[in-house]
Amino acid sequence: MSSIGLLFDMDGVIVDNHKFHLKSWLSFFEKYGVDMSEEEYKAKVNGRTMSAILPDILNRDMSEKEIQELGEEKEQVYRDIYRPHIKPTSGLVTFLAELSRQQIPRTVSTSAPPENVDFTLKYTGLRSYFPTIIDATMVTHGKPNPEVYLKSAEALGLKPEQCVVFEDAILGIQAGKNAGMKVVGVATTHTKEELEAENTDLVISDFCELSMTALREQLNIR
Repeated sequence: MSSIGLLFDMDGVIVDNHKFHLKSWLSFFEKYGVDMSEEEYKAKVNGRTMSAILPDILNRDMSEKEIQELGEEKEQVYRDIYRPHIKPTSGLVTFLAELSRQQIPRTVSTSAPPENVDFTLKYTGLRSYFPTIIDATMVTHGKPNPEVYLKSAEALGLKPEQCVVFEDAILGIQAGKNAGMKVVGVATTHTKEELEAENTDLVISDFCELSMTALREQLNIR
């Protein structure tokens, strides 16, 4: 059994899709009478689940059915906007191929709905690299609660301290830290300085900067 597992958030890590989610969210909120800035999006939306986002931002109680329907509406807008542009984050395919050769266990660990996970893995061609997926339907609590990462570690048969999280979002970094894991910040949504301020163990611009050997050395993993 491997002594290490790598847990990949999806949005902003597997794909650099921040501006497409931002565009779709702002369009969605405008339709429902909410004016939101990019900074508010980063603080109040990015990394959270639909059940946390929608009642909070729309400022009213909502049934699970309404949350599901509105969430599906927003995500369809996102998929339509992003489909012509989707591609893996720079360097990721090479890094995943290295992990596969070394038989390093890995997961997609995301607050996104399964439809978006399927969409992303299908159109990036990365499905075969991720046999284990934890998505929004499998967790009760959104980030910064560590549930998604603790369930990911459990799915791999590893202890939290054996896992490394890759995250772009502040709430996601906090979730990884709350799980007792090492966290690598990916500077797609936030700047390197913003991610370093969150007590990340390492910050990268993309996966071109990384190899498994370098990761072990920089995080002191054997």
